[in-house]
Amino acid sequence: MLLRTVATARAQTPPPAQLIISVDHNQTLAKRLRSLLDGIEIVDHRGERGASGARNAGAALATSPLLAFLDDDVVVHSGWLAQLTAPFSDPMVVGTGGQTLPAWETARPQWFPDEFGWVVGVTNGRPPANARVRNVWSENMALRREAFEAVGGFRAGFGKVGSTSRPEDTDLCIRVGAAAPRSHWVYVPGAMIEHVVPVGRSTLRFFLRRCYSEGAGKIELAAALGVVSDLADERRYLLLTVPLALLRNLAMGRFSRAAAILAGIASAALGGTIAIVRGGRLELRRPTAA
Repeated sequence: MLLRTVATARAQTPPPAQLIISVDHNQTLAKRLRSLLDGIEIVDHRGERGASGARNAGAALATSPLLAFLDDDVVVHSGWLAQLTAPFSDPMVVGTGGQTLPAWETARPQWFPDEFGWVVGVTNGRPPANARVRNVWSENMALRREAFEAVGGFRAGFGKVGSTSRPEDTDLCIRVGAAAPRSHWVYVPGAMIEHVVPVGRSTLRFFLRRCYSEGAGKIELAAALGVVSDLADERRYLLLTVPLALLRNLAMGRFSRAAAILAGIASAALGGTIAIVRGGRLELRRPTAA
């Protein structure tokens, strides 16, 4: 999957100025990649485990004024990089994010609700044309390097580590927006990638575990952000998107999807409640400016 991601990223027109792969605590993989790939910088990240620290380690080697991030299990569509970077001609645009489509390894489960695409890293409910947004997702995003460095990058220790998933990309976007309040993020639906959804992520068990992590992560995010917390999008999702989705699926006789929505929200609520109870023991460090 990683080699396929690299190939589709290299095929962009114009090509990226640099390609950097950050390998998180896997010296064997880093060595293998160096033997397989020419013209790509391989970072053997040995700092704090997790996606946030690994991304920061890769970004530290970048020399371009714009940073673009991809996950290692995506297929990049033609024109992705050109579309993702085009809005930066406006100096008020601090970052962009593209559209992520699902690439199911097996048939999509009949019970899986559209409104929970985020469970498998897929964008949903976004406008069909370029639009200002609060945040984008790190699997398909770009931002100005100086803005990234000004807030200290991703929050190390807060994000995706093993089976734990926290919204480190939302955290970054909100902090960047707070540091440069006149700037804005732009969603670019034409900058498309496909995100692999493996068989193991097509199960109800994964769905519920991911919802639980999201509920806990959003509570921890609010605690970490403090006074710059901006969770209006989450409130709108819970108070408008979810109820409408529930009613629509019930009206269409899609009872398994309606049940999944209820179960997902219940699991997220449980995660959030436990995070609140444990709130006194959270140790979320604020990144320091670069």
